[in-house]
Amino acid sequence: MKQEFRPTRLSVCRLLLGFFLCFFALTGRADASEKPAELLIGLEPEHNIFDQVERYRVLAAYLSQELGVQVRLTIMSRYGEVLERFKARHLDGAILSSFTATMALKKLELEPVARFVNQQHDAFTQGYIFVRRDSGIKKVEDMKGQSIVFVDPATTEGYLFPMVFLRDHGVEDIGKYFREYYFSGSHASAIFAVLDGKADIGCAKSSVFNRLTDHDPSIKKDLEIIAESPRVPETTLCIRKDLPADIKQKLLSILLIMDKIESGTEVLRKIETLRFINAKESDFSIVSDMIDTLENQYPDDRHLR
Repeated sequence: MKQEFRPTRLSVCRLLLGFFLCFFALTGRADASEKPAELLIGLEPEHNIFDQVERYRVLAAYLSQELGVQVRLTIMSRYGEVLERFKARHLDGAILSSFTATMALKKLELEPVARFVNQQHDAFTQGYIFVRRDSGIKKVEDMKGQSIVFVDPATTEGYLFPMVFLRDHGVEDIGKYFREYYFSGSHASAIFAVLDGKADIGCAKSSVFNRLTDHDPSIKKDLEIIAESPRVPETTLCIRKDLPADIKQKLLSILLIMDKIESGTEVLRKIETLRFINAKESDFSIVSDMIDTLENQYPDDRHLR
């Protein structure tokens, strides 16, 4: 005898659940191409964080108007925090130094969009190792037993390059080689630490060093650069790869023409930038090579993980 099928309440619920799961899966894929309600962009603490937020707020307002999407800023308490913030706070992008940009490209689904051209007409920067001219320190052998200030473990110019340089010159353990070492938290602070006699040797990025000496030429008279890194990318805006393609393209287009329109040049002046140029992943290969080198030399260095 043929059994008649009678749908139960449970089977109906399962059927409806399957329908809604398929519906939301399809609509979820469609939503991925829609314009986001806002973009949350992180900032690293290169300068005084309050001054930095004020400077970049004008850029956020400009991009909000041109994009038609609200652009908000959030400050990082330290350089390396950007990686954690991306995961915890679901950031859409960040304005990154070369080290954190390289690490973010490796560990997060980010891509470089545009690089800042600094006031020295350069989209690159270098790491400087410097001392007071009256210190008597000229080479690595003279540094033994002295104090050294780094910027932050998550900086190319303020940690990665100096560590590679020192290792290449026979320094295997900075804790034993130097009387003291510490991190200043910003490039400017590292420069002033040496100027004020709080450290014998300092490390910082050239663009910050040159900007300070342009404003106060006496700094260059008091400090001497004894080592320079290869050229690495200056500050770069990186964003999530899964942002809608039209938003990415529009954002890049807006940035690339800012120096050609009056409203854009006014914003660039306030953020102390001349213009933006296109960025690509290959720009960061030199930093990636330095990280690999240091990982091989210091496999237990937690700052490179």
